[in-house]
Amino acid sequence: MTILERIVKRRKKRIKRLGHAMGLQIPHRRLQPVREFAVSPLLICEIKRTSPSKGAIFLGADAADRAASYRKRGVRSVSVLTEEEYFSGSLEDLLRVKKRFPDMAVLRKDFLVDEEDIAVSYRAGADAVLLIAAMHDAGTLVRLYRRAKRCGMEALVEVHDKDDLAKAALFGPTLSGFNSRDLRTFTVDPLRPVVLVSGVNWKTIPVFESGIRCAEDARYALSSGFRGILTGESVMRDPDLIWELLKMFSSQAGTVRGRTDFWKRVGERMKRPRPLVKICGLTNEHDARLAHENGADLLGFVFADSLRRAEAGLLRKLRDLDSIKVGVVVKKDGDPDIDPEVRKLLDEGLLNAVQFHGDERPEECAGLAFPYYKAVRVGETAEADAVSRYRSPRVLIDAFVPGMRGGTGKRIPSAAIHRIKERHPLWLAGGIGPENVRSIVEEFQPELLDASSGLEEEAGVKSFAKMKKFFEELEIG
Repeated sequence: MTILERIVKRRKKRIKRLGHAMGLQIPHRRLQPVREFAVSPLLICEIKRTSPSKGAIFLGADAADRAASYRKRGVRSVSVLTEEEYFSGSLEDLLRVKKRFPDMAVLRKDFLVDEEDIAVSYRAGADAVLLIAAMHDAGTLVRLYRRAKRCGMEALVEVHDKDDLAKAALFGPTLSGFNSRDLRTFTVDPLRPVVLVSGVNWKTIPVFESGIRCAEDARYALSSGFRGILTGESVMRDPDLIWELLKMFSSQAGTVRGRTDFWKRVGERMKRPRPLVKICGLTNEHDARLAHENGADLLGFVFADSLRRAEAGLLRKLRDLDSIKVGVVVKKDGDPDIDPEVRKLLDEGLLNAVQFHGDERPEECAGLAFPYYKAVRVGETAEADAVSRYRSPRVLIDAFVPGMRGGTGKRIPSAAIHRIKERHPLWLAGGIGPENVRSIVEEFQPELLDASSGLEEEAGVKSFAKMKKFFEELEIG
């Protein structure tokens, strides 16, 4: 039984024993007018004392006081977690928050099972309810949604996979939540919402849920097309984080959002049956176009001391090529900044993202270039913690060779790859070519493969035959 199934089963038992009001005295009619929930900027801050994944967050928190601290910092929409056994919440929290702050828009976040749950939520003062698509068949989900709407409430319909998307598409909710937390295991994958939102075929306000730990995470979500963010644990621990999150909705964040959609484009390409492919170390127009024609998802251009260094003019020649283009940079410890040419290419939209392959610290990457992802060199004793330190949704692992940063032709030890794959989706580089790509895919099931020297005639020059064979091997089976 999954965690979600256990929570729902226990809640149904409590309803049978205590009723939908959980033994509380809920008003027979609603006392406050319904407030519009999806207001801009849509930063939804949650009141949550515990969770199955994090344990105790703020056990002694007073719900109304916490709502006051959110309101003081500019939050207009608050989520109140009312589930008792796993999240230490209560309908009493919702009642008290709404009574003290009738001008705030309040979402009841719980594992709602039927229409009576919707009715109780309305009378208790909720302006919106969470509907978890995975809990219901399509018919029930539609009925719950329409009941909420008839009450004048908004419904945040939360989807977790393709089946949930298909259910939601039947009625097209105006507010759709995409949770980076897998409710079966409670593990977090920040790229999951981006992949899912690319499958939406109705007009909606997409909300990124879970995994927002800092302003950089909010920036990532907004730059990937989300118009709302729901965050709980981080603001419960540090309400002052709200100031930084709200800044990400500002005009500066809007500029970033309009300039690039790197992670959104990556997510859209993850629907094919084979791994994503990045062909790196491209130095000339012919090879870049050849990689694109063969099916490369990302093209990599090195802007560092290397035999494979690219010139800025190459990217201008490839302006018409509808490929995801990544600039590879190597910042050494003590360097104040990255190559200004790379920043210019990024600003012009000729590069879609930067791959950091040097000594960049986790806290400085986003300030150096955005969007980005980090590459980490891995040796025999690699631990997953070497990957976990970085904040990008994905981290590329490459072979550790002293004095060299990529393009080594060396493979990462298999045991190290397996250890990292236990905790992280696998973006893999190092010694990958046509002769071994199929066995690598079979053994590790990577999400992305990064090939460079294994496809070359000589450093910086790709082989037509090797590249053709490489993609043929990927498509077999």
